[in-house]
Amino acid sequence: MRSLASHPAARGLEDDAAVLEVGGEALVITHDMMAEGTHYLPNADMADVAWKLVAVNLSDLAAKGAEPLGVLLGHMLGEGDDRFLAGLREALHEFDVPLLGGDTIAGTGPRAFGLTAIGRATHSPVPDRRGAKPGDVIHLCGRIGEAMLGFEAMRDSTGADSAAYRRPRPLIEEGQALAPLAHAMMDVSDGLLLDAQRMAIASGSTFALDSTAIAAIAPPERLDDAMRWGDDYALLLAAAPDAALPVATRVIGQVMPRGDHPLLIDGIPPPVGAPLGYEHRNS
Repeated sequence: MRSLASHPAARGLEDDAAVLEVGGEALVITHDMMAEGTHYLPNADMADVAWKLVAVNLSDLAAKGAEPLGVLLGHMLGEGDDRFLAGLREALHEFDVPLLGGDTIAGTGPRAFGLTAIGRATHSPVPDRRGAKPGDVIHLCGRIGEAMLGFEAMRDSTGADSAAYRRPRPLIEEGQALAPLAHAMMDVSDGLLLDAQRMAIASGSTFALDSTAIAAIAPPERLDDAMRWGDDYALLLAAAPDAALPVATRVIGQVMPRGDHPLLIDGIPPPVGAPLGYEHRNS
């Protein structure tokens, strides 16, 4: 698809969102989907599905430091639509974002939903994944691993807290505060290691991560799993070492000139073939 997405706003399909310059403003536009059995369990409360659909798209706007302006919904009709509507109403109210339109369809088989979120950039240039520079410090705003534990609680019906998985909260205000100082920024949706490697490749650099630092913001007994699981929607960013960041972050590594590997963990590249996070693949 990169050969088709030649417009500068597409950013080479290497970012969380498109950035479209219109009338002196920069619109930030993103689209994410959720599929039954892949992004949520078949017996999930559809109110949680609707909330999460809104939240994950707003997280992409947060990674660009954007102010949400509205969303468009692609909805596949089916069982539990009353609960979906209730969750959608809750999320739109909670994040103060209007529903602007979309489409509804009938279909058979597992359901899928799509949402387009539109935002207005609050800082120029708009951060993307390509700006990390050797010497930068790598920060994480938020925590990892809590969604993984929440998913396991739901899957195994343990009764443990599952809110981090069911109803993630996009770091919208934090993203806006960090945007002026971030050389590169993205949200962690597919796993910290995988997303860090993506940012490193996009920036033409190597990311050297410190697992001891990461352990302070993850379940320490499940650190290896937490770094790969995803669904956390924390903000990963690279900034100058002397940058005084206005919100709480954890320093988890350093940007280095590109070497033989785009990602190092405690100075060692990940094992060849080992999964770094979640990737959709054709069977």
